[in-house]
Amino acid sequence: MSSSFGRAFRVTTFGESHGGGVGVVVEGCPPRLAIDAAEIQQDLDRRKPGQSRLTTSRQEEDIVEILSGTFEGRTLGSPIGMLVRNKDARPSAYEDIRDVFRPSHADFTTEAKYGIRNWQGGGRASARETVGRVAAGAIARKLLREVAGIEVLAWVERVANIEGKIDPAVVRLEDVESNLVRCPDPEAAEQMIEQIDAVRERGDSLGGVVGCIARNVPAGLGEPVFEKLEAELARSLMSLPASKGFEIGSGFAGTLLTGSAHNDPFVPGEDGSVQTGANRSGGVQGGITNGQPICLRVAFKPTATIRLAQQTVDRDGNAATLEARGRHDPCVLPRAVPMVESMVCLVLADHWLRQRSVDVLPALD
Repeated sequence: MSSSFGRAFRVTTFGESHGGGVGVVVEGCPPRLAIDAAEIQQDLDRRKPGQSRLTTSRQEEDIVEILSGTFEGRTLGSPIGMLVRNKDARPSAYEDIRDVFRPSHADFTTEAKYGIRNWQGGGRASARETVGRVAAGAIARKLLREVAGIEVLAWVERVANIEGKIDPAVVRLEDVESNLVRCPDPEAAEQMIEQIDAVRERGDSLGGVVGCIARNVPAGLGEPVFEKLEAELARSLMSLPASKGFEIGSGFAGTLLTGSAHNDPFVPGEDGSVQTGANRSGGVQGGITNGQPICLRVAFKPTATIRLAQQTVDRDGNAATLEARGRHDPCVLPRAVPMVESMVCLVLADHWLRQRSVDVLPALD
């Protein structure tokens, strides 16, 4: 079972939803980076359950423990081990689905692949696995911000058919965190909250889109063939639970334009650098960053586990009806925001470190 991601900056997550805990091992972080548990905790607090009425009622403080890899507040260059213990696990709440497959969940496919599954909350397929990703992403974020000057910020762009009017160039963290749904458009945010409240009351769920921007990304990150930066971003973001679509730059809307309308013209920068007059490429051309902001979007499906009665089958193939119990998000979008940021940070940290090993000789005249 693959649980690792990255090359130069490599993370391996572990743990199950209702086991003893979840966590991550981070390899490749350079030594002497100042980091402490409080900085990691900030991102985990944005991801944790029970933070508002729009999220699952499971109460987990998600307090991170740094087990290895740091000394006197700085990284050692050795593997960084981090653990978050599960405090509010209730495996008995899933007893009724021991032998029943939840529609659109990973129950059937996991058992088809491995011949066994942890039916207590989905095991490794649960979004609780992302605790480790967010903890690792906090370290990647610190490396990118402090050493490379790169900033990564995500927000809820759309919930169901309600779309916010957001300018990625100027959106700030304070704008994102100003409301429960993490949409920086206040008017749209109120409508989103009303819709989520409504479906929560009737036991249903909603999906939507998270937008993200990475600012101050230097030109040259990524590879020109199989590990194009947009391919790496797509792979990482599509590995998040409930993700169903990925766009970068103009995305699918770009197919409606001609080449002359879609191309980003090159223009001279004031400092003599190469700039573009538009950013329909989303900051990546030929698989390599061009120095413009990376702009992307990730689509998330409605939460699969709902209280409404659904048709399913049991492990013997008999027809059954499922009315799921347990504690689940009526909309994953608000908690998906820090998850998206973390995966983007992990990809950029990995490729930033890889580029440092490539670009070591003086440039040719």
